[in-house]
Amino acid sequence: LLATAAIADERPLPDKELLTELKQYCTELANEDGTEGKALPVFMLECINEELDSEGYQPISKLN
Repeated sequence: LLATAAIADERPLPDKELLTELKQYCTELANEDGTEGKALPVFMLECINEELDSEGYQPISKLN
C-alpha cells in the first residue's frame, strides 16, 4: 500500500490560465446542458478533471 502511495503522478500540474479556461468551459456546459443532477461544485470539479485528464494533466482535488 505504501509503495503505490509513494509513486508520484508524472503528469504536469495545470497552470492558472488553463484552469480559468476550463472553469469557463465547464460553466458554459452546465448552463447549456445542465449538471446531470449533480450539485454545481461537484459537476464543475468532475468536468474540469475530465478535461485535465484528456489533456495529460494531473487532476485537481478542489476548486478555488
